[in-house]
Amino acid sequence: MDRKDEHVSLAKAFHKPKANSFDDVRIIHQSLPNSNYAETSIATTILGKDQSSPFFINAMTGGSEKTGYINQELAILARETGLMLATGSISAALRDPSVAETFTIARKENPNGIILANIGAGSSLENAKRGVDLLQADALQIHLNAPQELVMPEGDREFTNWLSLIEEIVAGLDVPVIVKEVGFGMSRQTIQQLLDVGVTTIDIAGSGGTSFTQIENARRRKREFSYLSDFGISTVQSLLEANEVPGFFDLIASGGIRNSYDIFKSLCFGAKTVGISASILNQLLVNDLDETIELIKQWQQELVSLYTLVGAKSTEDLKKVPLLLSGESKNWCEARGIDYTKYSQR
Repeated sequence: MDRKDEHVSLAKAFHKPKANSFDDVRIIHQSLPNSNYAETSIATTILGKDQSSPFFINAMTGGSEKTGYINQELAILARETGLMLATGSISAALRDPSVAETFTIARKENPNGIILANIGAGSSLENAKRGVDLLQADALQIHLNAPQELVMPEGDREFTNWLSLIEEIVAGLDVPVIVKEVGFGMSRQTIQQLLDVGVTTIDIAGSGGTSFTQIENARRRKREFSYLSDFGISTVQSLLEANEVPGFFDLIASGGIRNSYDIFKSLCFGAKTVGISASILNQLLVNDLDETIELIKQWQQELVSLYTLVGAKSTEDLKKVPLLLSGESKNWCEARGIDYTKYSQR
């Protein structure tokens, strides 16, 4: 089986809504929200572009006939719901032009939408430019996935040039650059390293959703790395870490997003937008495109209600919503010297 098809099959097999760090976060209810549903906007701005919704379809797949069909449906989904769309890693298309159409189908189906190309952190500036040109992309995602590579039987084993290559791409590319994890989260130290080389948009992509160490370990003859299935920093913990970093950058949350409430909580931590992969992919595979479109529209409507519930007229207003932390997220704050009480005192 093609590796990309195997990833999709295993992601579907392992996908099931489960408890994660978002369950550690409670909204402190205020009984007088002073809000009006009809005057509430869930719009956001990211990469210098206005978006009608504060969430998007994050990077997933591409590189085979089956995954090309998935990208086609994702592009239609993005077009019909007004969502930004990121493709999976385009490295396969750069190596083998015969599979390029499994990625370019996204632009064909959604010619006027905002589309992000995706490439690995070990890629050169030249390949980054080729990837952007291939998709006529509005921005580039550079993904960080060291744990996945090390568990992947055929993965990379050398990471010494990642940061310097990212710096070169940020300086030399004509479109915005997002640096994202792939479900292992980010510490404040990592975020600061990225800011120091010029990155201004960061997707912390925490653990709690799809585990690529689990997927890659399932592909091995011997399951040596089963203890890494839950490796990483959770999405809420990563958001807490990000909020401890001084300086300006646009924060994106992703990893384990199950529903509109998880999107809402991420935005309350200061995320500009929220990326969703597995929940959308599973809906698409189990049901169909029309039902997935309806689900996205339902989430958009639910978010207007959630904004109204807390008196937020805009996405920016959500930063004022008081939050109460418990469980592992609270323990993380205590261990890392983060004052979690400031969230409840907003």
